[in-house]
Amino acid sequence: MTLESLETPCLLLDRAAMESNARRFLDIAKRHGVTLRPHLKTAKSIEVARRVTDTEAGAPITVSTLAEAEYFAGAGFKDILYAVGLAPNKLPRAVRIMLEYGTGLKLVTDNATLAEAAAAYAEGEGVDLEFLIEIDCGDRRAGLPPDSEELLTVAQVLGTCPRIGLRGVMTHAGQSYGTRDPEEIARITEEERTAVVRAAERLRAAGHAVDTVSLGSTPTVAFAKDLSGVTEVRSGVHVFFDLDQLGRGVCRPEDLALSVLASVIGHNRAAGTVLIDAGGLALSKDLSASTFLPDAGYGYVCDADGKRLEGLSVVGVSQEHGRIAVPDPAWYDRLPVGSLLRVLPNHACFTAAAYPAYQVLEDGEPKAVWTRVNGW
Repeated sequence: MTLESLETPCLLLDRAAMESNARRFLDIAKRHGVTLRPHLKTAKSIEVARRVTDTEAGAPITVSTLAEAEYFAGAGFKDILYAVGLAPNKLPRAVRIMLEYGTGLKLVTDNATLAEAAAAYAEGEGVDLEFLIEIDCGDRRAGLPPDSEELLTVAQVLGTCPRIGLRGVMTHAGQSYGTRDPEEIARITEEERTAVVRAAERLRAAGHAVDTVSLGSTPTVAFAKDLSGVTEVRSGVHVFFDLDQLGRGVCRPEDLALSVLASVIGHNRAAGTVLIDAGGLALSKDLSASTFLPDAGYGYVCDADGKRLEGLSVVGVSQEHGRIAVPDPAWYDRLPVGSLLRVLPNHACFTAAAYPAYQVLEDGEPKAVWTRVNGW
């Protein structure tokens, strides 16, 4: 295969950059004496997972959908955390995955309603379940405050059911995405750590065994100074990185492992744009990187070898069209119809979700195709 033989748009993955990123975060976890449980909601690929997990630690992983859980369980992963609050109607499928593949699937909740439904289901079906309680460390998305009475209530419901094992607590500092200051991210990491460790201490004081104390986002893992009391960290986009992470100083340009290969399909000289065949569906409409990279648009534009074409970004998208503003008409000769470009994504998770597979690059050339799982 060559880049020219690929049909566009398609998703390119630089294997060397990905493996370097993975080693960096495995080393961070090792330095802090914790386990890295990578969040595979970004990669959604068995081939990626096998290269970015710590096999010596039994390859514990995190997922965000039951489709991912089943996909990875089918590939032999035995320690999976489904890190999204569970709805009662998903209990039968979760149990089927556990029984069919012999997988330890840890579930998450932050409310007594689900805890009671899970206890009733486990008793009624004669199955064993494992749960973590989600803690809110300041993100205000989901979870219970570490000092809330409801934390002990949920733990009591789970803990009194002989079919349910209360394994611990988990949290996510989504608020870390609001700054690019390393010291502020480190402060948020400490906020995250303090909250989840405090919750674990309260549960232990109430008589509950707490084995797992889990936290993580890519920025907080990257800038953590102290993880005392934590047993594992979860980060996911670190395996690929993206412009959003670049703008926060979490990675370098050479760490960006993911890009979208696109073709020039037209010149709109009246509008001052070059058109490509990668639009909103191929790139996503996520503009998060513009918070700290005002020129990001819908992605930085590179040549086919991945070198940034200085000053060029995708400035507009419709479903299948991407528009690149060109400041000089000379760009029309430099970028003729049919030429190949690469676009660096703002948010790797959203961009990758549009594709069934990665075209894996080694030394700049496509050498393999790695499939991925999408949907729920």
